Amino acid sequence: MKILISNDDGWGARGLDVLISAMRQMGEVLVVAPESGRSGQSSAITVQTPIRLRQVVDEPGLQVYTCSGTPADCAKIGMQVIMNGAKPDLVCSGINHGDNSTVNARYSGTMGVVFVGAEHGVPSIGWSLCDHSADADFSFLEAYIVGLTKRILALPYTDRLCWNINAPVGQLKGVKLTRQCRGYWDKEFMPYNDPNGTPFYMLTGQFINTEPEAEDTDQYVLNNGYVSVCPTTIDLTFNLSKQPVLDL
Repeated sequence: MKILISNDDGWGARGLDVLISAMRQMGEVLVVAPESGRSGQSSAITVQTPIRLRQVVDEPGLQVYTCSGTPADCAKIGMQVIMNGAKPDLVCSGINHGDNSTVNARYSGTMGVVFVGAEHGVPSIGWSLCDHSADADFSFLEAYIVGLTKRILALPYTDRLCWNINAPVGQLKGVKLTRQCRGYWDKEFMPYNDPNGTPFYMLTGQFINTEPEAEDTDQYVLNNGYVSVCPTTIDLTFNLSKQPVLDL
């Protein structure tokens, strides 16, 4: 297998190292990672600034590049420039510091990589751990990554489908198939004043779960010690066959 990996925490992130180790058990690995952290970039692309690429590792079965662009840029350059237009057999992203469950998936640079893979018709998986700390322990996830990846690849491929997998911290009880929890972020900006008295704002916030008792959601299973495996699609069209919204 030829496997393309990126992330949004940047080259050298601990979660990326564990994902590389897991994927090397399955095939040849190409890593194109942001040169520094790019969290919250979603599917953003660079349009007016030159994108620079630098190779930092070249060894049998593993090539690693750093990229000055966004996570989505990294995935696109990996396929279109380094692979010269060829498609990998698998795109993986992560392991992210912090979960990408619920609406976080829309903001996530980790999932931005996955969405590019799905756009190009490649099986694609995003991996995240519910731990934002720089010294988070990702090592216990390696066995889950290999096993779940093999099971996903054994499924018939579904166009525009990708996978958002999140793991809680602590003793894992198992793995569950989920859907995205409904909710929203509130009180997102904390006001401050700089030394000159000029106000500025920093992102913070709290997630409001609007269905806390729904046992089939990603947020519920994470809160109860299970790995969440959430099938996700890049097709934003509402399913009109289920609920007509206009009579035209």
